Amino acid sequence: MPENKNVEQTLIFLLRVSVGWVFLWAAINHFGNNAYVGGFLSHTKTFHPIYGPLAQSSFLPVIAFLVEYGHLLIGSSLVSGLLVRVSAPFAIMLMVFYWTAHMDFPYISNVNNLIMDEHLIYALVLGYLIVRHAGHVFGLDGWVANQKLIRDNGALRWLTA
Repeated sequence: MPENKNVEQTLIFLLRVSVGWVFLWAAINHFGNNAYVGGFLSHTKTFHPIYGPLAQSSFLPVIAFLVEYGHLLIGSSLVSGLLVRVSAPFAIMLMVFYWTAHMDFPYISNVNNLIMDEHLIYALVLGYLIVRHAGHVFGLDGWVANQKLIRDNGALRWLTA
């Protein structure tokens, strides 16, 4: 059994860092580009009545800022393994938003993706990372959780659980 634990820990680590890199690259690749976010929102189909107006909204710079820095913080959290329990639910939320934004029901992005696409797969992986306490597997959550301040404070302990 010990070898299975090592295999699982390696897989958890690789999944966490890989998904984290996807978020980091999204932050780096589109940083400072409000037009990218506006273009993305204006090309939605099934939920265009919801997303389309945001592309023309005066809130677009705020939305772009939240998307850029959200990707950066989520990616940094996942790669470092720090506060995974906090960042992963936000990542799942973003993945579900992207899934709906790409939807041309019943297809997602194109006819090769019937209802399911990579965004839902990422969301499922992120859920698995939460359940398996992925930040404790070669990540900073394990170290932070052992600090006296965190151990003695239930509210803070929850952040790295």
